[in-house]
Amino acid sequence: MSQLVLRDRLQKGIYSIIDPVVRGLVKIGVTPNFITTTGLVLNIGVAIVFIVGAEEGNRGDLRYVGWAGGLILFAGLFDMLDGQVARVGNMSSRFGALYDSVLDRYSEMFMFLGICYYLVAHHYFLSSLFAFIALIGSMMVSYTRARSEGLGVQNKGGLMQRPERVVLTAVSAIACGVTASVIGGDYKLTVPGIPFHVFETMSVFTIPITVMAVLTNLTAIKRLVDAKKALDNL
Repeated sequence: MSQLVLRDRLQKGIYSIIDPVVRGLVKIGVTPNFITTTGLVLNIGVAIVFIVGAEEGNRGDLRYVGWAGGLILFAGLFDMLDGQVARVGNMSSRFGALYDSVLDRYSEMFMFLGICYYLVAHHYFLSSLFAFIALIGSMMVSYTRARSEGLGVQNKGGLMQRPERVVLTAVSAIACGVTASVIGGDYKLTVPGIPFHVFETMSVFTIPITVMAVLTNLTAIKRLVDAKKALDNL
């Protein structure tokens, strides 16, 4: 089964679950743009949680990471709801699609702003660098698709599209907070002969971010290559 087929099936399964919510929102007159705006506000809240955690928490206090992860996951639901409400309620428009795309980019940038601020404040400098690289990759994944489609080429392939990025960030942040409550936020794993620890509690969050930094940029490059092939065949 190809990646796109699997992704489409998962997406359809999720849509079937949230369909009653979508129809309820349409019935009471909630607009797609309102849902999109709410998603942005929630992601600004994510940034605030990380910033407060950076200012008020200490390096071993990872509760804020877990709380931010929960809010990221909740905000991510609005990414699915706005498009479905637009389709089910027959409220789709070209401006609505543009508004959704623009606010999605702002949402992601606010989220990474909070992550980078938190990591820098608690001296995870290498991890903050990878978080910034993940932000670059995330923006380029979206840009290569938008620019390709502007040239008449459909370009949706590759890993780490926005839903995958949201889920990976949210789940890893929640898992980090839960892990800290079990083994402690200051846990470090050392290996004899290696002068530095090879794992710490925060790694539950920072390792997936590092993976995202690699995969998002690989996805952007893949889309660029795919676009070139498609344009050469026009």
